[in-house]
Amino acid sequence: MNLNRQASWELVQEYVQSDSLRRHMLAVETAMRAYAVKLGEDEELWGTVGLLHDFDYERWPNPPDHPLQGSSILRSKGYSEEIVYAILSHADYLSHEYPRRSRLDHGLYACDELCGFLTACAMVRPQKLEGITASSVKKKLKNLSFAAAVNREDITRGAQAFGVDLDEHIEFCAAAMHAAQIV
Repeated sequence: MNLNRQASWELVQEYVQSDSLRRHMLAVETAMRAYAVKLGEDEELWGTVGLLHDFDYERWPNPPDHPLQGSSILRSKGYSEEIVYAILSHADYLSHEYPRRSRLDHGLYACDELCGFLTACAMVRPQKLEGITASSVKKKLKNLSFAAAVNREDITRGAQAFGVDLDEHIEFCAAAMHAAQIV
């Protein structure tokens, strides 16, 4: 199992040129690590999944190439099937082949879209994520023109399937991202 953070970051740097995509991957890594600590899970494993989940997106943005192309690369570099499977399971269009079955899989799905949305929220607030509340985030979620690419249903379904209250999930991820100064 490859849990070398530096090697994973070098893989991100090799495949991802976009600063915003790198920030997104770091945000998801941060939320995943925070959940791992909270839930008594393997922080390196969860962080690796969060960091690498979209590393192939720039080169292969179309389904199902993303994340199938990346999964082949990860396997060739010695990443475990647990990591590869979790990344494959975050794509709804692959759910028939890779249904989310573990807490790790559900964690990634729950954090992915939410972290993207929280980043968008931070970009329009002078204080970024400091003091952000679930109610203010949920108000923005209702504005479908704000961060229009973010799938609101994924955020709601993700929290539900992960077994966390949506308000607590929003505030937990925002606090983790704020503490790490991701945005």
